[in-house]
Parts: sequence; structure tokens; C-alpha cells
Amino acid sequence: MIDLAFVCSGPYTGDRSGYGFEGLATPVVRGEPYYRSYLIVQKESAYTSLEDLEGKVFAFTDPDSNSGALVPRFWLLEINRGPADFFDRVTYTYSHDNSILAVARGLVDGAAVDGHIWDYYQAKNPYFTAKTRVIKKSDPYGSPPLVASAFLDPHLKDDIQQVVLNMHTTEPGHAILSSLMIDRFVLPRTAWYETIRDMRAVVDQTR
Repeated sequence: MIDLAFVCSGPYTGDRSGYGFEGLATPVVRGEPYYRSYLIVQKESAYTSLEDLEGKVFAFTDPDSNSGALVPRFWLLEINRGPADFFDRVTYTYSHDNSILAVARGLVDGAAVDGHIWDYYQAKNPYFTAKTRVIKKSDPYGSPPLVASAFLDPHLKDDIQQVVLNMHTTEPGHAILSSLMIDRFVLPRTAWYETIRDMRAVVDQTR
């Protein structure tokens, strides 16, 4: 059993009781508790919009991912299209790192990835991100939170939450957060994730 994990905002906004976890903390990055989905293509490609990827090969991350699957499906619905009839082929990479790599190496024409992850690599190790280009950014959504198993001892859970929420106030904690490009952690707010629920409801109606 896993006691603690960072999870995508997609599953977090779903049936948390079914998954068996609860939110402990949301990361604040560059002053806000939000992240975005980035639509990326190869840097030297001619693509400048989602519409340019019609008939091309596209990479989703995990089927449950918000930024890597739900958002691009929603974008397609906005132009009255779906993945099956818009792209020539769709593949799943099962990680944002793999999607960035696939685009950089030309294995796919485009992908949707977690903006925090793309920005992190671009700042810390841009070998592959430098071979890609962001052509579209989504609206902001609540950042992927730290969650705890519903079976974790409540007292231990509270202790862990307090440590995480106060990391930025200590020198070692601040150093760790800085290395991850995180300002601090705050308590999750339901309102930050409501737009994901709304978007999923729209997409689910078309399946």
C-alpha cells in the first residue's frame, strides 16, 4: 500500500473515496497554486496551432491525466472534433517525460503535457525540451496535489501535513522546494479544481 503520493489533478477531482486518498497539500509555483497543459511540437516543425495537427500522430499521457488527456480532448470538442477522427493515430506514453521525449525525437507530431514538468526541464535540464516548442497553453487548473491514503493513521497524517505546509519556513525545506521550483505548499481548495470537473462532464457526454 502507498501512503503518500503526488497525483494528477484529474484523478484528484474524481472519486477520491473510490481511489482511497485525500488531499494534503497543493504546490504553489511562481506564486500561484495552478498549472496548465502545454501543447508541444518539435521546435523546427511548421505547426503553430492544434488545427495544424489534423491527420498527424499525437501522444496522450495517461488516460486519466488532466493535462495530458482530458484537456486536449476538450480542445478538440471546442472545434467539434474527437481524437479518432482528427488525428491519424493516437498513442499513450504514460508519463509527461515520455511525451516530451517522443516529440523531441520526432516519434509523434505533438503532445499535451503538464506545464510544470515542461518548465522544470526547460530550466534544469533542457536537452529535450529545447527540441520542442509550446504552441498552446490551457486555462489554469489546480496543481497536482500531495495526497495521503485514507488508511494512514490520522495523527501521522496531520503531522506530515504540517511538515509539508511549513517546509518553506526552514532552511533545509526551502532548499528542497527551490530545487523543485516550488514556492511552498498550501491547503487544497475545492474551487481550484472545479473547472476540471466541469470539463470532464462535457467530455464524458461525448463518449
